[in-house]
Amino acid sequence: MAFGKPAAPAKRFQAFDLLATLIAVVKSDGSVLFANAALEDALGTSRRTLEGSQFGACFNEPQVLRTAIDGARANDFATLRYEAFLRRVNHDMLPVQVTLAQADRPGELIVEMSALEQQVRQDREERLLDQAKANKELIRNLAHEIKNPLGGIRGAAQLLQMEVETRDLVEYTQVIIHEADRLQTLVDRLLAPHRKPHVVGDVNIHEVCERVRSVILAEFPRDLHIERDFDPSIPEFRGDREQLIQATLNITHNAAQALAERRAAGDAQITFKTRVARQVIFNKQWYRLALELHVIDNGPGVPDAIKDRIFLPLVSGREGGTGLGLTLAQTFVQQHHGVIECDSVPGRTDFKILIPLP
Repeated sequence: MAFGKPAAPAKRFQAFDLLATLIAVVKSDGSVLFANAALEDALGTSRRTLEGSQFGACFNEPQVLRTAIDGARANDFATLRYEAFLRRVNHDMLPVQVTLAQADRPGELIVEMSALEQQVRQDREERLLDQAKANKELIRNLAHEIKNPLGGIRGAAQLLQMEVETRDLVEYTQVIIHEADRLQTLVDRLLAPHRKPHVVGDVNIHEVCERVRSVILAEFPRDLHIERDFDPSIPEFRGDREQLIQATLNITHNAAQALAERRAAGDAQITFKTRVARQVIFNKQWYRLALELHVIDNGPGVPDAIKDRIFLPLVSGREGGTGLGLTLAQTFVQQHHGVIECDSVPGRTDFKILIPLP
C-alpha cells in the first residue's frame, strides 16, 4: 500500500494565516518551520526568508526564547507566557506578549505573539462589554423603579392643583408636574435602546455620515467645518440605519459642543473618516473585514478625570449634559456586534466605531 507524503508545513498550518495574532511554529532547535502572514507583515520579512532561520534572532534577547524552548522540551510546562521585544525591518522594536505552547507533533512548538498595545485594547474591550451588560440591567431596574412613583407624584400634583386656589400654590404644583415630566423623559431615554426593535436593512455608512453632517451643520451653520475622508470601496452591510445615525450623531454632537472655543476662534473642525480594517479582533471575536468610522475633532480632548468612564450612563464632561449620549451610542453599536473606542489628547479626539463587514 502506498502512503502519501506528509503534508507540507504551509498546508498543515495554513489556518494560522487567518489569525490577526503573530504565529510561528518552531522546531525544538529554535528554527522556524512556519510563519503566518501576520508575522510576515509585522517583521517586514517574507515567510521564505524566515523558514529555516533561528527564530530567536527576531527578538532583542534571543536567549530567553532558547531557554523557554528548552523548558518545553523538558516538559517543565505546557504553556509559557512572557514579554519581549520583536525586531522589525525599518521599524522600532515591537513590544509583544509571547505565548509558547507545545504543538500536536513532538519536536514542534507554537509561538504566539500579540502586541502589548493590542492586548491592552482587548482587555479594555472586555471590561467595556462586561460594564455594558451590568449597566443594561442596572438601568432597566432603576428606570422601572423610578417610573412607577413618578406617575403617582405627577397624578397627585394634578389633583392638588385642582384643589388649591392661590396662584402661588398653583405655581408650586406646576413645578412638581414639570419636574416629574422631565424625569419621565430621562427615564424614557434610558429605556429607549432596549425597547425599540432592531430594524435591519442595507446600510451605506457614507449616507449615515452625510445625514449626520447635515443635522450638525444645521445647528452650527457658520462656525464649524466638517471634513469628509471616505473610502468609497466600503460595501453596504446589514444593520439598523436609524440606530447608526443616532450613534454617530451623539458622538458628533458631543464633539461640536466640545469645540466651543475653537468655534469662537473660527477654526473648529470635525472629520468623518472611513476605512476597511482587515484581520481585526474585537469583542473577543476575529473578523476578516471590519468597518472603521472615525469621528475626529480638534477640541480640548476628553478630561482625564472621566476618560475611563465616558461610556457609563450619567457621566458627562459638560455642564448641563445628561451623560446618556455616548452610553446610547455604545449600546447601538454593540447591537451591531461592534465597539466604540476613544483616543483623546488635547487638540485631537478620535472616536472610532468598529463594525464587522460581510
